[in-house]
Amino acid sequence: MNGHSEISKMQSDAMSSSVLYPKLDRKQLLITGSKGLMLIAEDGTRIIDATGGAAVACLGHNNDQVKEAIIKQLEQITYCYSQFFTTPPLEKLTQHLTESTNGEMSKVFVVSSGTEAVEAALKMARQYFTELPQPQYQRHRIIARRQSYHGNTLGSLAVGSHKARRALYEPMLNTQISHVSPCYPYREKIKGESDFDYVERLAQELEDEFQRVGPDTVCAFIAETVCGGTLGCVPPVSGYFKAMREVCDRHGALLILDEVMTGMGRTGTYHAWEQEGVIPDLQTIAKCLGGGYAPIGALLVNRRVVDILNQGTKVYSHSQTYQGHALACATALEVQNIIKNENLVANVAALGPYLGQLLQKELGDHPNIGDIRGRGLFWGIEFVQDKSTKEPFPVQKQLAGNIHLAGTRKPYCISLLPGNGTADGKNGDHIILAPPYTVTKQELEEIVRRAKMVIFDVLKSID
Repeated sequence: MNGHSEISKMQSDAMSSSVLYPKLDRKQLLITGSKGLMLIAEDGTRIIDATGGAAVACLGHNNDQVKEAIIKQLEQITYCYSQFFTTPPLEKLTQHLTESTNGEMSKVFVVSSGTEAVEAALKMARQYFTELPQPQYQRHRIIARRQSYHGNTLGSLAVGSHKARRALYEPMLNTQISHVSPCYPYREKIKGESDFDYVERLAQELEDEFQRVGPDTVCAFIAETVCGGTLGCVPPVSGYFKAMREVCDRHGALLILDEVMTGMGRTGTYHAWEQEGVIPDLQTIAKCLGGGYAPIGALLVNRRVVDILNQGTKVYSHSQTYQGHALACATALEVQNIIKNENLVANVAALGPYLGQLLQKELGDHPNIGDIRGRGLFWGIEFVQDKSTKEPFPVQKQLAGNIHLAGTRKPYCISLLPGNGTADGKNGDHIILAPPYTVTKQELEEIVRRAKMVIFDVLKSID
């Protein structure tokens, strides 16, 4: 089938389907099976899922132990309303999570997605200040970062800064949120500037923003511990979060760390913040909590925040129908038990640098690859038109999207996670690699081989 007839068939199939696809005139590739690293299409094509979807499938696909845990829970209780009741899997999962922080994050609110966890964090930040012995009702602002992503509901979209996703809904978004620069050394560190001076400059920018909006009006500063989908796996410069913590503490604001994409071992420690020398006041997690086997996310709450609520109303003024869903909690608990029992975080820490070395060796010299960065099994490749000027590709080229689309087809048969707006919120492209924690060296080599092949071929075809 030639390209034109293939597109026509996709459009026809999309029109006949009841699914509201991301692009209404393009039917998605039908996946009918999976195992480990592989997704299996309806025609039998085996596609390497090099990103676990959106950095989700941390154990790979179709894990027998997780399936057994799901079946066992189905025979007991799948759902009861968590406003009225609790269940063993909810109790066990939340205990596991608090213990993973040595009790620093003493309470957990379990929801169904990362976006919902962020919404819960924003509400908790506001409520905290109304519960103080001397309430600070004027605290209603959030400071976030540009080129960040925190979810797609109106609240989480407002604290995020993905221009394309915000654009249509801008008139509806909360105007009490402002944004400062991300920690993005590839593009924003000044030539000759040391890491220390760069961190000092970003800390001063955050301080200036507190002063601009009024320090006593700010509830919290929110940031992704390692930048995810919008910037493409950018780790913070050493000392960055300690400096941000100091600014927040100076003004009594909370620090919210969004680890929806990077928590639960993805960066080589169970919590990404363990590598930064800080403990957040509020933390969001999701993707590798359930590993794709159940829709689940959570808000972890620092004990000092919990203590204030305990001294006040003793009520969290927020709820959701599926909070603490028993089947989702049992599923996530089994995923976390496997991660722990099979020592998979250590595997991430060991193989992460190897993946980085492979990417640098095989792709680093290409004239259109500007930066390769990451941590653990979370790596991004940023594309440029010119290596010396770092000029990004214009959004009209849809470079990252085209790399993903081409990759799912023969001869490549690899799924890569595309991102755009990398450079300035509109222009620029990157792709993300986020293989499962169970990956081997040999599998990483095959992932990089296929990724290199499709990336180079698509770059070669650009006008």
